[in-house]
Amino acid sequence: MEQKSMTALVSAFSRVYHHKNNMVRIFDDSFGEKILSEDEYLQISNSMKQGIKFFNPTFNGNDEEALGWIVDNQLSPSPLGRSAYVEKMLGNAVSVGAKQYLIFAAGYDTFAYRQPDYAKSLQIFEIDHPLTSKDKQTRVNAVMKDKITNLHYIMADFTQDNWQEEILSYTEFDKSKISFCSLLGISYYLKKQDFKKLIYIISQLVPEGSSIVFDYPDQDTYTEKAGERTKKQVMMANATGEKMFAAYSYNEVEELLSGCGFLIYEHLEPSEITEQYFKEYNNANPIHPMSAFDNVNYCLAVKC
Repeated sequence: MEQKSMTALVSAFSRVYHHKNNMVRIFDDSFGEKILSEDEYLQISNSMKQGIKFFNPTFNGNDEEALGWIVDNQLSPSPLGRSAYVEKMLGNAVSVGAKQYLIFAAGYDTFAYRQPDYAKSLQIFEIDHPLTSKDKQTRVNAVMKDKITNLHYIMADFTQDNWQEEILSYTEFDKSKISFCSLLGISYYLKKQDFKKLIYIISQLVPEGSSIVFDYPDQDTYTEKAGERTKKQVMMANATGEKMFAAYSYNEVEELLSGCGFLIYEHLEPSEITEQYFKEYNNANPIHPMSAFDNVNYCLAVKC
């Protein structure tokens, strides 16, 4: 990667759009618009409007309606659903003893800047590629004067050897403390052996009782069985140079995790995600409901 992640910026845009345009929200990113510039917001908006025929060849409406359709159907379901899920699971983990929150490939995640009360006792580590991390810090520093004392930025490239040494070099990180680890949007872009290696290294960094949450594309993602939204998503990712590599069956995920010392605690498929995390929004928006993304599952696993 030679530049900041475009997929991360588009995910940030979709969360901001959702916050700005809805009273009932699947996930409320109240800080996102502070670090996404107006120019970027407009640029992404205009780019998406121009692409309506790619996303929906039969669409009939004005530009703003086109943008709303694209965001609600194509862009938002993944970042909204998985963010809502991971923060609910984080709250549960803290209530039973988690003391550290490791956000792998943090991108433009804003949890650390809108911390609920329960998070004040956490040590939060945002771990990301140096270019994305530096860009994120520049944006945050421009809008926040005070340093967040329980937040630590760690620059690491998961495809390189010994990246974990960056985490271990931080005196605030404690291998003996139960940790909650978020790995959202990672499994798509790493080859299977690299994703397994990442999980294994994490298992060496955290003690028993720690947990990981991740989303992953199912085994039909790159086949004709994939949903139309998934086919478009793969094409979009490839066009930005952030190629999607892997897909997994449930059995593959279970075997990968058990080989690294983790057992699956919860596993959600798209219909279950829609029912649990989109229902309130859909009840408020019956004409334009939203559904969890095709071919994407969520997994919570605990080290034992």
